[in-house]
Amino acid sequence: MADRLSGIAAFVEAAEAGSFARAAERMNLSRSAVGKSIARLEERLGTRLFHRTTRSQSLTDDGQAFYERCVRALAELEAAESVLDDSRRAPAGRLRISAPVLFGRRCVVPIVLDILRRYPQLELEMSFTDRRVDLVEEGFDLVVRSGELPDSAGLVARRIGVQKLVVCAAPAYLAERGRPQALADLGGHEVIVYGRAGWSKAWNFLDAKGEARDLQWRGRIRLDDLEAIADATLAGEGLAWLPGWLIAEHLRSGALVRILENEASRDVDIHAVWPQSRHLPMRVRVVIDELVKRIPTFMTL
Repeated sequence: MADRLSGIAAFVEAAEAGSFARAAERMNLSRSAVGKSIARLEERLGTRLFHRTTRSQSLTDDGQAFYERCVRALAELEAAESVLDDSRRAPAGRLRISAPVLFGRRCVVPIVLDILRRYPQLELEMSFTDRRVDLVEEGFDLVVRSGELPDSAGLVARRIGVQKLVVCAAPAYLAERGRPQALADLGGHEVIVYGRAGWSKAWNFLDAKGEARDLQWRGRIRLDDLEAIADATLAGEGLAWLPGWLIAEHLRSGALVRILENEASRDVDIHAVWPQSRHLPMRVRVVIDELVKRIPTFMTL
């Protein structure tokens, strides 16, 4: 039986990754090791599984049929392992997570590190990036995403929190320039915006009918980092529209003041997203459950 399973994982990885090189990277093996494993599998089966040229790789008809059955078999094995995870009640194994840079550092990492302290058999690999990663292509178990989610076949999402954005300023700025009472008053103020290369992000609000209202500011100060915007606001350089979780401490201390509280800023949903499977591994489930439980505590103002 062990001989019959040899090479299956490398074959499936190569089929899904599109190349032996990417499969080798995912499996932490050399390209040569993956190639030899698949070659031995083809020899044992007596058929070619891949069409290979110097520029491309694709499954043969036999390879496609074999792949479909192998995926189902591996899914059953994964489900069986997950059942054992549940029975042990102790998550174990490697967990690969991706999260936005700042939100990940500030809100996700403290939660995940607490989980690791509780379950010493867990291993963590965490990537911080603001680009939208491909979970399957890049081999992530779980990603954290903010904003609207596109329809994605084969993925599952669960909302873990709601990000509230607030307009704020330093007391010294308001003492000098006055406190705006409505969005219409912002025209005479310095507005610090998120943007780069001539582009700036609109401020998103809802009108009295609940319809979207986007405010675009030219902004004398345009920065592409939320922490830098918060620093500039603390320094009294102008008004900013920032996530509550980023500035909550400054609001509590009085270093920043929330303004325009009666204006309805459009909230942003935060989701955990993972590849769909018949049985979710316990190491992933325990992280999702903890994020659902604790992320809202970072969202309170």
